[in-house]
Amino acid sequence: MYGCELDEDGTKRGYFQDGYDGKDFISLDLKTETWTAPVPQAFITKQKWDRTGDAAFQKAYLETTCIEWLQKYVGYGKETLERKVAPEVSVFQKSSPSEVVCHATGFFPKAVMISWQKNEEDLNEGVELRETVPNQDGSFQKRSILTVSPEELKNNQYTCVVQHSSLEK
Repeated sequence: MYGCELDEDGTKRGYFQDGYDGKDFISLDLKTETWTAPVPQAFITKQKWDRTGDAAFQKAYLETTCIEWLQKYVGYGKETLERKVAPEVSVFQKSSPSEVVCHATGFFPKAVMISWQKNEEDLNEGVELRETVPNQDGSFQKRSILTVSPEELKNNQYTCVVQHSSLEK
């Protein structure tokens, strides 16, 4: 497989690596423009490819053509990739009287923070944070479960706090 990456600061990275039977077989070292053979079976291929000078061609491809195509395709999806959709948040109690769920769904991009407060103070004990998972429409959802006794729930104010790039500070 091969590919390239372009960071927001302009840093370019490329990679070219082949595998066999689920293990690394041969890869291109872009700095030295030589092939690396992590297994003895790849050494003959490494020698042959080092002689052809193909590494310089692959490096040029990964650092120019590949980056140009990447920028082109990112441009096509820019509107979609840069969209911001606010989460819909609901708080509910599950069947267990000691579990309170904060559920955020329908948001984009993926990064989101969910936390709990007890009487306006940050709360970390009894909090289970689930993974962010995709929805069918390309948005995401995440939940946080607070385990608290019915007595504590009755005598204190608990708040679910959701932070997302689509929401005002």
